[in-house]
Amino acid sequence: MLQRPARSALTGLGTVLGVGTFVAILGLTATASSQIDSRFNALTATEVGVRDTAGGADPQLALQVPNAFPRDADGRAGALNGVVAAGVFWPVPLGEAATVRSAPVAGEAGERIPVVAASPGMLRAAGLTLGSGRAYDSFHDGRAEQVAVVGRAVAARLGITTLESRPAVFVGGHPFTVVGIADGAERKPDLLLSVMVPRGAAERLWGPPDNAQRARMLVVTQLGAARQVAAELPLALRPDHPEWMAAEPPPDPRGLRSGVTSDLDQLFLLLAAICLVIGAVGIANTTLVAVLERTGEIGLRRALGARGRHITAQFLAESAAQGAVGGLVGTTLGTLTVVGVSALRDWTPVMSPPTVAAAPLIGLVTGILAGLYPAWRASRTQPAEALRR
Repeated sequence: MLQRPARSALTGLGTVLGVGTFVAILGLTATASSQIDSRFNALTATEVGVRDTAGGADPQLALQVPNAFPRDADGRAGALNGVVAAGVFWPVPLGEAATVRSAPVAGEAGERIPVVAASPGMLRAAGLTLGSGRAYDSFHDGRAEQVAVVGRAVAARLGITTLESRPAVFVGGHPFTVVGIADGAERKPDLLLSVMVPRGAAERLWGPPDNAQRARMLVVTQLGAARQVAAELPLALRPDHPEWMAAEPPPDPRGLRSGVTSDLDQLFLLLAAICLVIGAVGIANTTLVAVLERTGEIGLRRALGARGRHITAQFLAESAAQGAVGGLVGTTLGTLTVVGVSALRDWTPVMSPPTVAAAPLIGLVTGILAGLYPAWRASRTQPAEALRR
């Protein structure tokens, strides 16, 4: 091994890659799972949805109570301990002929853009980021003012580039003054592809929500308060009929983390296993070539009294040493990879001590397994035949 360092290094490269990939994959999987878990806690774990279920099994009740959310639903939900923001929204049923236009031009086809009735609290709960203008408030909603907030892409489709001229959009012939253009949304990003109008104006012009798509509420809570808030919301919103409200708490983050970790482990451990197999084949091939090249040496040792088990132990020791060194180097490179990626992404690196401890042993075992056949073949070499070569 020392007489041919270049060949020995190339032989161990497969094991280095395999073990390094193994360590890096497990480390990055644990780190990514931890990061996903923290993001889940920051967003999804603080989000509660509420559905209007009045008349779900009773069509007559659905006609009598088209919208079970009270007018002060935002305030009732916001009064609960742990609630940051809350708002009601529903897609406006415009019908097939209604379209959104930037000007009341006769015969103009208009754009098929969704229109969403949203309370002022909904805009806050969605975390809209306004690039220009402002969001409408409870004053606009209470007076049913015909104002609107649109996403940047919708504004571009309608030819609205500035709010200085107080542009308006015409929804089914009804003018709405655009008061704000949103650049982003922390939650419910699909709102950016729609025209958002106050709930009061939508009810006055088009009536309550369609029974096929009833109103919903988005509630943003403090971290750790979501399940408690979900349990209290139905009674807080409708103390007379809490069964009309169905609160949906976020799923358990432990299940998400377990699923993500399992999926990533299964995918990337397969790649690590492939690298280890390639490394084992490389060690086996090089060891077999070394057996053929050193036939004279093997014959001389056998002639001086070495037995088959001595020859087997010699070549197994060489392949095991190459595998162990490759495992150590691979473990080091894999650990550095996890730390480096975490530093670049501002993550906290997560490494399992059993993984780091077992990785060099995996390289050792790989080397031993790879050297079994070449060592067995070397031990079968007859001294007289070897010396003749």
